[in-house]
Amino acid sequence: MNSSRPLARKAAAFGASAAVLGAMVAGLAAAPAQASTQATAGKASAAATSSKARPKVSVSTPMASSRDNDGSCPVKVDISAKINVKLDGKTELAYRWLHGDGSKGKVKVLKLKGHGTKSVKIGQTLTFQEDVKGWEAVQILGPRKVTSKKGYFSVTCQDAVVVDKDQLSGSKKISVSAWADPSSYVGPCTPGDKVNFLGRIKVDDPTWVKYRWVLDGRVVDYGRTKVYHSKTVSFGYSPRESQRGYAVLQVVGRGGGSSSDRAYYKVWCKDEAPSTRVSATNLVTSTNNDGCKVGAHASINSTGRARVEYTWYVNGQSVDSGVVGFGREGSRTVELSDRVLSGSATKGGRVTLAVSGPRNNDSISQSYAACEAPKPKVSVSSLSVSGQRNEFCADKRGPGVDFKATISSTAPTTVKYYWVIDGKRENPDLERTVNGSVDVTWGIAGAQSASETKGSVQLVVTSPDSASASTSFSVSCPKPAGA
Repeated sequence: MNSSRPLARKAAAFGASAAVLGAMVAGLAAAPAQASTQATAGKASAAATSSKARPKVSVSTPMASSRDNDGSCPVKVDISAKINVKLDGKTELAYRWLHGDGSKGKVKVLKLKGHGTKSVKIGQTLTFQEDVKGWEAVQILGPRKVTSKKGYFSVTCQDAVVVDKDQLSGSKKISVSAWADPSSYVGPCTPGDKVNFLGRIKVDDPTWVKYRWVLDGRVVDYGRTKVYHSKTVSFGYSPRESQRGYAVLQVVGRGGGSSSDRAYYKVWCKDEAPSTRVSATNLVTSTNNDGCKVGAHASINSTGRARVEYTWYVNGQSVDSGVVGFGREGSRTVELSDRVLSGSATKGGRVTLAVSGPRNNDSISQSYAACEAPKPKVSVSSLSVSGQRNEFCADKRGPGVDFKATISSTAPTTVKYYWVIDGKRENPDLERTVNGSVDVTWGIAGAQSASETKGSVQLVVTSPDSASASTSFSVSCPKPAGA
């Protein structure tokens, strides 16, 4: 035990955590076994490549899942790298991890065969209980000796205090929510098939916010952003096997923070049947003249289990996309919400839905109608007697009557109208330009009796809309003086 103390002090100078120091001590005890493994790997590699030139080997710089980890400890950090081997037959790949504290991992050997360049992704997970700044590298021992560049990372431990919103009185109030999209997935688990986790951070006043994503109890992403009222943050996760779990979005800081509810997800990794085919059918477009918008809906069909990606296009431009999953043969309806049109697109065009499945692609297009200007709505109001003309009383025809009404329109237009007195049309169509509202008048000379005129009057609008108003009237000639 005394012989390990100088090495432990040396590792501490590199900023190594207690977990790494423990691994170093264990590594010392296992050194003879490792040396034996290395010798075995070297012999195997030499035997596999003795008859041919040794394959070319390259290795990428290791990358940490999060280079700067800032949050509560213990924390797990995933490190990965990619090794490329140019093959022409069989060989054995021997490698180990080099740690920033000076220790070395166990030698691992992979058997490779084939022709051309073979890419191998390797990884490890390190657990830290305290602050640390370090690096990781990969050392290839066979079929050639190659050492990667150093991949740096750091861990800063601090408590993430989760508090209720009511407890934040007197400071900036913060609330967070999170959800998975999709929350349930069935299909192939390849690097391109992701579960997206989205979170919304809301604040009462603009402030800088530090946040992190915790997936199944492990910090996987983090960031710092300025939030004015609300902001959406996200990260994507590509599962490699069937699993279920949850993600939590946390706002962190030394002074406290808040946390979202758990965003649960479920993944079932299954390969599609080779005969699965997808198609797009039943595309229907609709033009909404209120605001000049276009929308659509269509069916996506699959003959079996599949993951189908789809994209909506309006006049060749991508406007929306999504993913639907099929557990078996079936059909799904997808919609394109109303999109505002502008420029030449208002005169009509085409909507296209393109789908991509595991074995084939398909698309369907449909034209949409041009936007039409809304038809003006016309109304008639305030129909009344505007005046009485007594000059007709002198020749025994009775009094004259003037009528007045207001015609209104919701848009500038030319209005056609006529007057009706006691059920009889008085005139051919008259025309007036209406921009908002306009007053129109009509007059008659008394003809029903020598001293009195009475009856009904109506104003009828015929174009571009139908409208009318009516009222009754009664006027009489003034009595002679002294009568």
